[in-house]
Amino acid sequence: MTAERSVPQVPSGAVPRRGPLTGLLVADFSRILAGPYSTMLLADLGAEVVKVEGTSGDDTRTWQPPVREGVSTYYMGVNRNKRSIALDLKDPDDLAAARELAVRADIVVENFKPGGLARFGLDYDAVAETNPAVVYASISGFGTGPKGAPLPGYDLIVQAISGFMSLTGDADGEPYRAGVALFDVMAGLHATIGILSALHHRRATGQGQHVEVNLLSSALSGLVNQTSAFVAGGVVPFRMGNSHPSLFPYEPLPCADGDLIITAGNNGQFRKLVEVLGLPDLADDPRFARNEDRTANRDELRPLLVDRLRTRTTQEWFRDIIAVGVPCGPINTIDQGVAFAEEVGLDPVVTVGEGAAAVPGVRNPLTFSETPADYRLPPPSLDEHGAEIRRWLAEPRSGSRIDSEERTA
Repeated sequence: MTAERSVPQVPSGAVPRRGPLTGLLVADFSRILAGPYSTMLLADLGAEVVKVEGTSGDDTRTWQPPVREGVSTYYMGVNRNKRSIALDLKDPDDLAAARELAVRADIVVENFKPGGLARFGLDYDAVAETNPAVVYASISGFGTGPKGAPLPGYDLIVQAISGFMSLTGDADGEPYRAGVALFDVMAGLHATIGILSALHHRRATGQGQHVEVNLLSSALSGLVNQTSAFVAGGVVPFRMGNSHPSLFPYEPLPCADGDLIITAGNNGQFRKLVEVLGLPDLADDPRFARNEDRTANRDELRPLLVDRLRTRTTQEWFRDIIAVGVPCGPINTIDQGVAFAEEVGLDPVVTVGEGAAAVPGVRNPLTFSETPADYRLPPPSLDEHGAEIRRWLAEPRSGSRIDSEERTA
């Protein structure tokens, strides 16, 4: 079965795209991190993203330091390849522009408190009434139920409520948060998966739908083996510092000048490890022969490994252990992590924009053989493209669309 849809044409000043999502228009009503991260990924892959901001702008514009030429690097990290329009939804003309944008969009993304856009006629039901093919993604903290909807959805709160923090930190110390807004990023990824899945469904049927993601569900899903331990096994996981509940060695081990992460995930890797350490007999020691034995007897095995590791530097052991196929790595700072990615040929940094407006950014992690990610627009200043977008929205709708090629399932 085939379905045709008229694809919204991007405003006339837009930069041509060549990614796999070229031709799709995203109305981005999200802010902070989860939504903007999702829409940036879509933009990198060719979608035209119009970032709708309040007159004071996305909150992350003020989340500083650090800054680059006065602009928050937090904001920069999730807003490239977008164009900004500032709209006051309480102003009738601005609200009309926002509604017109939603009517023309293939995708709408929002992370208002559940129900927050309904009073403006920008909720899914209202938008789908005039744009039934829209893929509308809502990101919340705790879902849309009567008890979850009122709760503010901040990543740190979800790290605490989900149980994640109970697993993070020293075994006899305080719970710790992750060093990044982990579940905002995860929810953004889940939203992107949902959007792309809904687009696939639309190609076959012409029908749009509402995609809903919440941070707590993303967290519980992302905790994988830890939530499974409780749900399937009735075991409540606990904080173990850097140790793994089911594997050993799988943690930092001290060398002469610092720690080295060593992860012997199976018996073959453990045998290679102890051979390169000059302790081959440990592979056949009944206390350590199988993973479950090593895990149960980690307090006996750990000092044997550490005594040998302390005789050489982290880099010396890293070189020799990785050479025999045992996963390991030093604990780097962020700059060292970027440098290592460059060393192994991943080209982690891209320049976005041209001339004085160009800024460095982190490369999209996806690689395509035919339709690569594209980096054309630096993160926009507030309302940078407002006049241009308003002119486009004022044009007759029929004249601002182009017919797509027939879409197939």
